[in-house]
Amino acid sequence: MSDASSHQQPSPLLQAIGIAIVVVVVQALIIPLFAAPAANLAPRDLPIVIAGQPQAAAGLTAAVERAQPGAFEISQVPDAAAADQMLRDREAYAAVVMEPRGVSLHTAPGASPAVAGLLVQASTNLGGGRPVPVVEVVPADPDDPRGTGFAAGFLPLALTGMIAGIVLALVIQNRAAKLLGLVIFGAVAGLAGAGVLQLWLGLLPGDYLLNAGAIGLFATATSATLAGLAALLGRAGLILGVVAVFLVGNPLSGVGSAPELLPQPWGTVGQYLPPGAGASLLRSTAFFDGAGATMPLSVLLGYAVIGLALVLVGRAAIGEPRRQTTTPAAPLSDDTSAMAQRNG
Repeated sequence: MSDASSHQQPSPLLQAIGIAIVVVVVQALIIPLFAAPAANLAPRDLPIVIAGQPQAAAGLTAAVERAQPGAFEISQVPDAAAADQMLRDREAYAAVVMEPRGVSLHTAPGASPAVAGLLVQASTNLGGGRPVPVVEVVPADPDDPRGTGFAAGFLPLALTGMIAGIVLALVIQNRAAKLLGLVIFGAVAGLAGAGVLQLWLGLLPGDYLLNAGAIGLFATATSATLAGLAALLGRAGLILGVVAVFLVGNPLSGVGSAPELLPQPWGTVGQYLPPGAGASLLRSTAFFDGAGATMPLSVLLGYAVIGLALVLVGRAAIGEPRRQTTTPAAPLSDDTSAMAQRNG
């Protein structure tokens, strides 16, 4: 006789208490993920340029490094033209230009309005307490000078990509249809997302098709990652995908600031997750004619290809059991068959 008491389910009251405790623990883990990076923004190896005569540039470089060790990664160039080219190539966020008529600050708000504002405030030290002239080499969009619209508009792109991957994984049980759905979603999401952000709201400059391609690749990478993990791990894969894309990837993306302003190594880690790579790629296409797109493009392509491959070879449906190889039963001998008939 089986012991029924050992298989009793917890009472509804205990289940409710357990759920409440688990959710509070998750909350306690999520709050630092979102709040800590935002509360600890500061330059950390932030690339900047100092342009001017070698001796003067070297002296200013040494002074900056003494004043803020580890805050900046400084390059030296001979003149303003070389410094501006580095900003256009997305190799630095700003340049301090030292000329006979005085010091000026050249910025690239298109890369990060937050960084540009931070450096403009800090540049008063260069002018003896007076503001120094500021030249915006790569300006932000005139309808979104602080970049808040860009950051706010990017979050729905991540959410819809995640939702598409989850729905396709749960509803579509045919691998070919699921692959086609992911590809079509990426293409349509790119065209529609760029249409809303650029043509309707005016929050993005640059070439519409390039921006649509960046958004479409991000959408494909995000949705394929969720669907691919589901095909590999089932419902546990969906949970893992949500954690990686939203709970970890979003606060570490640096979309509203810059990766170099986040605590390290988390700012770097965020650039290897879909939201961080997607935001960086979209900034490159919108503000820099594609400059600086190689790394985020490679990251997103990797997520998209691996995710689609997992969908192709993984389980077609979430509830589908793993295939198991079973050894066929040996045929009964004549004596055994006769004995079985007598006993029957």
